[in-house]
Amino acid sequence: MTYGRVARPDPCVLEVVSKLAREPWTDRPTCVHPVLGSIARMVHDHSTKAGRRALIPLAPAFLETARAGFEGSARLVALCVSTALATTGELAKDELERLANAHQTALYLLGSDPQPAGMACWWLPVLGRVALSEPFYRNFVATEQAAEAVAVTARAADDVRLRQLLKQCLAVQGARRPGAPNPSWSASPVAQRTWS
Repeated sequence: MTYGRVARPDPCVLEVVSKLAREPWTDRPTCVHPVLGSIARMVHDHSTKAGRRALIPLAPAFLETARAGFEGSARLVALCVSTALATTGELAKDELERLANAHQTALYLLGSDPQPAGMACWWLPVLGRVALSEPFYRNFVATEQAAEAVAVTARAADDVRLRQLLKQCLAVQGARRPGAPNPSWSASPVAQRTWS
């Protein structure tokens, strides 16, 4: 694939998405959920050349996945962290603690755990008072947590397993199939949660 006059032998699947969406050439198209984009970039970075090419057919499924709300971000983090913990052996103490905190916070946001963990115990209520906790989680916290989980998974996974994880993430995010109608999304109770 070429962009201008610069040949790009292995474009990232998200760069292909940016062209499908008629956005500027980038690996961060605005039509893709930030956490899903973070996962896709990490899968790309940890795949072989053949594995990267095998991701390209997934490009249309990323279109129009950039929905706001805690639920999508938390589901993606929970899936990536649980996959990382299931596929790897020994983890450093701090790495295990970060992944465990990420998982507990994701489950809390999904209504399955009584409290968040780690730094989320203070930033969720503080930023929630000014309606910034969801965008902060979606754009910064969850993207980093999911990226770390994919990097951990990649230590013990091959291209096929990484691509399968990305496909599962697309399914969790409710990615549409090419040509399928857009689903109607209602506000989840999690997305409406407030902290006082």
